[in-house]
Amino acid sequence: MTINITMPQLSPTMTDGTLSKWLVKEGDSVTSGDVLAEIETDKATMEVESIDEGTVGKILVAEGTDNVPVNNVIAVLLEEGEDASALDGVDTAPAAPAPAAEPAAAEPAAPEAEAPAAAAPAPQPAAAPAPAPAGGGERVKASPLARSMAKQAGIDLTQLTGSGPHGRIVKRDVEAAAAGGVATAASPITATIAAPVMAPGAAYEDVKLSNMRKVIAERLQEAKQTIPHFYLTVDCELDRLLELRKELNGRSDDYKLSVNDFVIKALGVALRKVPDANAAWGGDVLRRFTTVDVSVAVAIDGGLITPIIRNADAKGLVEISEEMKELAGRAREGKLMPEEYQGGTFSLSNLGMFGIKQFDAVINPPQAGIIAVGAGEQRPVVKDGALSVATVMSCTLSCDHRVIDGAVGARLLTAFKGLIEEPLTMLL
Repeated sequence: MTINITMPQLSPTMTDGTLSKWLVKEGDSVTSGDVLAEIETDKATMEVESIDEGTVGKILVAEGTDNVPVNNVIAVLLEEGEDASALDGVDTAPAAPAPAAEPAAAEPAAPEAEAPAAAAPAPQPAAAPAPAPAGGGERVKASPLARSMAKQAGIDLTQLTGSGPHGRIVKRDVEAAAAGGVATAASPITATIAAPVMAPGAAYEDVKLSNMRKVIAERLQEAKQTIPHFYLTVDCELDRLLELRKELNGRSDDYKLSVNDFVIKALGVALRKVPDANAAWGGDVLRRFTTVDVSVAVAIDGGLITPIIRNADAKGLVEISEEMKELAGRAREGKLMPEEYQGGTFSLSNLGMFGIKQFDAVINPPQAGIIAVGAGEQRPVVKDGALSVATVMSCTLSCDHRVIDGAVGARLLTAFKGLIEEPLTMLL
């Protein structure tokens, strides 16, 4: 009996992925544990191993295909003793992606959503793009999700050709229309999103969005639109930290501590001291975390990712340093496991190595805060009424005001600043 190979769900939030590369071809024999393909998710490119053994009978999804929904059949294996004739009667046509990606519960609402709004006595606003009947009086065949997306983007469904079963308009058709600028004048905002205005005569090239870039755009837009940000900035003197770092690094060749290692440790301990900041908004509850897991932003090709130093408050500097180097290295290779970058309780973004003096970071939902760290530089300071020079680092805390009030944010930054300026207290 043939065995279906389906698009795996490689993270809890994954709904679809890109089939980057096949590592087998039709006719190849595979055993359990053999790598079949590389799948690009929103955060990394991961290898997919075979669970069963057999012969690759049919590859249904070509490499390079985007937006393949989770659980869609991507290939068929033949068991021992079977040949190509076993594929007779097996549906080897690639499944339409959108229906698999939509919630099943939404399907019964399709007839009601597809019907023209004749039963509604109240007049509809002229700007609302209601689904119009197709030529000949027939209703437009479209999934509920496609209708919702089209309405938000101001797209006229009657202008689209569906690629779903029986010509049904599905999610990818609306996305393609939005990218190509097929839209009504629903509003200036949606029209701008669907068809960006280019300066006359400007030279440009369109760069295809990776899954990672799409997710970054969606999540950070959501964060700025739905999370009430406010910002607190403090200057931290680094001279004692730099002296301690130099002394510790001089004691052994087995490790090399960075300023960022101290910053991670300081943030972890500060969150332990101010647990009200180590929380998240839960709608009708505040979720206060009992562990301190610091997500550290790492720049990679095409975007960024936030590997997690778990229990950062309890780990030593050397352990944090080694773990951070290892996680950052695998992040840049696209080899992090989902549990290594999902589930942090607070975030840290450090652009000091680029010479950035100060910046405001966007909160990484569902977390409630992120500290943005700038470069350490020599600045004039006043001590005991006298002017002197110190190495100063500006740090800005972005807070979700639903969770962290001004006083709580100030307490967290005060604790953080104290630990940076007196680094030996991190060990207490």
